[in-house]
Amino acid sequence: MKIERSDGITLSEKYLKRLCDKAFLSLWSYSGIYRDQKQGEKGDGKELCDLLVVFENHIIIFSDKHIEFPNSGNIQLDWSRWYRRAVSDSAKQIFGAERWIKLFPNRLFINRMCTQPIPIGLPSLSEAKFHGIVIAHGVAEKCKEFFGGGSGSLIINNAILGDQHVAKNCQPFTIGQINPIKGFVHVFDDISLDILLEKLDTVVDFVRFLEKKEKIISNRNLKVIAPGQEELLAIYLTQINKDGEHDFILPKEDLEVLVLEEGFWEDFLESPQYKSQYDANKISYAWDRLIETFNRNIFSSTQHYVYPEGIANQEKIVRFLAREPRTRRRMLAKALGELMRNTKWDKFALRVVGATIRNDPYYVFMLFPHYDYDEEEYRIKRREVLYRYCLVTKLKFQDAESIIGFSTEPGSGEIRSEDLIYYNCKAWSNEDREEAENLSKNFGLLSEIKIHKSTEFEFPTETIIKKRRRRSGKKKS
Repeated sequence: MKIERSDGITLSEKYLKRLCDKAFLSLWSYSGIYRDQKQGEKGDGKELCDLLVVFENHIIIFSDKHIEFPNSGNIQLDWSRWYRRAVSDSAKQIFGAERWIKLFPNRLFINRMCTQPIPIGLPSLSEAKFHGIVIAHGVAEKCKEFFGGGSGSLIINNAILGDQHVAKNCQPFTIGQINPIKGFVHVFDDISLDILLEKLDTVVDFVRFLEKKEKIISNRNLKVIAPGQEELLAIYLTQINKDGEHDFILPKEDLEVLVLEEGFWEDFLESPQYKSQYDANKISYAWDRLIETFNRNIFSSTQHYVYPEGIANQEKIVRFLAREPRTRRRMLAKALGELMRNTKWDKFALRVVGATIRNDPYYVFMLFPHYDYDEEEYRIKRREVLYRYCLVTKLKFQDAESIIGFSTEPGSGEIRSEDLIYYNCKAWSNEDREEAENLSKNFGLLSEIKIHKSTEFEFPTETIIKKRRRRSGKKKS
């Protein structure tokens, strides 16, 4: 069945949808989610949230509002009124949406008439991780005017809690924790929205930042003040923890106050690392386009081969491709692109790409000529051969836990077809081993194959970023 996704209603909703489609890709991002709360089975459903992202065990709930900033002449009063409508009301919508999803996960729809359920499955409540994001438009110019310059991004001060945002002596244009009792809510403005979804434009990279940010902002023993989300992001992107992940590394374990001065983000954008990363990442978007090719066929029901159990099962396979962070997408796109450029239209070619870290899938890239097959025979035969190579890959590389097979025609033709299969190595049996050994011995499959390995640095230059001064508080007594 063909699936029609909403583009949003307001200009800001349409803009948010375009940003999220680029970052999270179409199969996992849905604008305008509705609940079937009708009277007597009549009327339209009620909007649950402005945009919902569901990827593995992560559920990201967006509430988007464009509220004009008041101009009464009393800046604290104007701030309080804007905050209540643009931030507080949006947070309430997010908490309500989270509550509904937990109670009625099977009653989420992507159209107002509530006839089209959200096409992909939600994670179990025991594993689900919710992230609430308020998109608050209409404040950047007033923020710059109030501070006499700057980016226009809202200041972060995690010591401000709940109603303190609108107290008599409140701090205008400053965001803390909206409602720590109900849960963490991120607040992005016009400035930070663009920056975050541009620089963290895979669902994996974006969620990792959200989780690390939630952890440091929710730390009751640490006061964090930053001129904006982008300054936090700059620190995050230039620090690596002991597990090799971006993180917020505190200079002292017993630090009480961390104050970031404006300028970290500008330094990052001007650094050799970022400039080299930006250029190097261009090829990685070929991987995004490949994912969207499969997604379009899923939505339009134009796949040549449909896996049993429909979209829910197909999503699990394409999800492996979308699970890759930006740097590994760059490496995979290079490996596939090089294979296609160096293979003539009538030649067979194969490349196996190994895991970067444990639990990463192995990839089998196969270019399969048409030979003398008609189109239907060709597609069937190509899938059969691809499956066999995936089987033998497990035999050759025992550490493989998941294998993704991708095949297409060789050559540079613009019109081509693609196949994608998933081999679950956890189901590896004695019969599978015997079949793989037979294929390897009698047909020479992967008899001389060497795994494709390469080192892909996130920042392809070793020049050190000049870091601005950070002020920290005294140790606890």
